[in-house]
Amino acid sequence: MTDLAIAANGLRKSYGDKTVLDGIDLAVAEGTVFALLGPNGAGKTTAVKILSTLITADAGQARVGGHDLTANPQAVRAAIGVTGQFSAVDGLITGEENMLLMADLHHLPKPEGRRVAAELLERFDLTAAAKKPASTYSGGMKRRLDIAMTLVGSPRIIFLDEPTTGLDPRSRHTMWQIIRELVTGGVTVFLTTQYLEEADQLADRIAVLNNGKIAAEGTAEQLKRLVPGGHVRLRFTDPTAYRTATHTLPTATGDNESLTLQIPSGATQHELRTLLDHLHTTGIEADELTVHTPDLDDVFFALTDTAHIPHQPTEATR
Repeated sequence: MTDLAIAANGLRKSYGDKTVLDGIDLAVAEGTVFALLGPNGAGKTTAVKILSTLITADAGQARVGGHDLTANPQAVRAAIGVTGQFSAVDGLITGEENMLLMADLHHLPKPEGRRVAAELLERFDLTAAAKKPASTYSGGMKRRLDIAMTLVGSPRIIFLDEPTTGLDPRSRHTMWQIIRELVTGGVTVFLTTQYLEEADQLADRIAVLNNGKIAAEGTAEQLKRLVPGGHVRLRFTDPTAYRTATHTLPTATGDNESLTLQIPSGATQHELRTLLDHLHTTGIEADELTVHTPDLDDVFFALTDTAHIPHQPTEATR
């Protein structure tokens, strides 16, 4: 079984009479991307701050990088890197100077610090801008520099708190590629994000945090199966074929203008085979068949709408 980079049990945190985290459990395998989703104020950043030793939990236990969070916080700090919502880049100095400052903070010898800084600046395509003040960098460049600075200490676990907020689509995709490359190199990434596509693209496992609790956890595909709305869509150009299909598929919803039928389906292999067999047996020829499944937007809205939260998943998402 893959070892856990992060293991937390019963984490609680309150500020006054407001409970931010209400006993959450987390298990993040080494060398994976774990995404924590949730609306504003759900407690995502609080969870990151606790796990990165910036604040202490009111209750619960956690191990990060194999080290107990309370008993050995220094060892935890040595194993992790953190990139927060707001850039740690100093705009008054150059990109290279930012990197060398981080090398000094990690107590690297001067020659090694310069070597590491140069390698990371090249890796993140920042060599040409290295001698320029960081204040002149674009948003995407600053974010790349921010992560490069995080990597100076060669952390095996990186916390990325909404790393692509405010970036344009091209810069966001560049960041995604950087994250994938980090994981390929064996780094574990704990990601918080409000971009559902980002979690869908990157995460091996996703947890949805709502009202201080984990509403659901699993792979993207497992979470998508928690909400209704999956269907198969058949499109016809022959009105006769459309009418025949309408009569032989009683569960279908038809659109007479576009000659399309929508058939509720979980889109499993068995359901699709059954439908295709039926169409073949009855001689119905659709011009187009498309499968539609709920996306993470549907999951997010369902799980964070307190009036319509599905039954808490158990084994299916563990």
